[in-house]
Amino acid sequence: MDSHVSVALALSLVGGLSTSIGALFVIINQSPSLKMLGLLQGFAAGLMLSISFFDLAHNALNSLGFLKGNLWFFAGVIFFAVVANFIPEPTLAPASDVKSRKKDGDEGGKDIMKKRRRQVLFSGIITAIGISLHNFPEGMAVFLGSMKGLRVGLNLALAIALHNIPEGVAVALPVYFATQSKWQAFKLASLSGFAEPLGVVIVAYLFPSSLSPEILEGLLGSVGGVMAFLTLHEMLPLAFDYAGPKQSVKAVFCGMAFMSASLYFLSISLPEEMNL
Repeated sequence: MDSHVSVALALSLVGGLSTSIGALFVIINQSPSLKMLGLLQGFAAGLMLSISFFDLAHNALNSLGFLKGNLWFFAGVIFFAVVANFIPEPTLAPASDVKSRKKDGDEGGKDIMKKRRRQVLFSGIITAIGISLHNFPEGMAVFLGSMKGLRVGLNLALAIALHNIPEGVAVALPVYFATQSKWQAFKLASLSGFAEPLGVVIVAYLFPSSLSPEILEGLLGSVGGVMAFLTLHEMLPLAFDYAGPKQSVKAVFCGMAFMSASLYFLSISLPEEMNL
């Protein structure tokens, strides 16, 4: 058992650390403009919505049935809608206000930009949490795959590694913009990938005895609800404000299409009796 855990941990690290590759793509380039940030936030929102609806909620509906799956999903939505009321957020003025104040030489423009950076940082932290929760069951899948054989585990780890690179970009980009720190962006993106080896440890030592598969699927369905709420409540308004509604919506669907294709190629690398 311990040898299987060691192999699974090594394979999950390959997949998890690929978020660091995505972060590298961000930090080797210059900090993006507000419009580019808005488009990439829209793309990241598409990634998150695709994970929420087409992966986590989809699996909950298939495993638990339509009624129970929806109850778990909306429990997550309601839970975080309540929690969001206690999270302080800076109030942002429209982007045009910042430009006009800068033209007028008003120091208030700098204050608004600071508030924008705080809002973007908040969005990046939300993305990191969402991606981490999504990566957790992927670590479980790597462990179960490696139990079936090294070839299955290795193929799955490589597929997850490719799948995680854009997730690293989605985490690192807003953090880099908000903090102007390459190290902070790289660190947070990398940490979000460490949820995969954590998933290996949990499923290896706790899952068989303490958590039923039905409860696990329900909890992951609730995670999908939390991610959907966070995306629509936090990330999309930010993208609309910076890049405009029409361009942002296009970016959202590009992100959804990209992640859907990624989830498909990931699923075909799994044995038929396994799913994420």
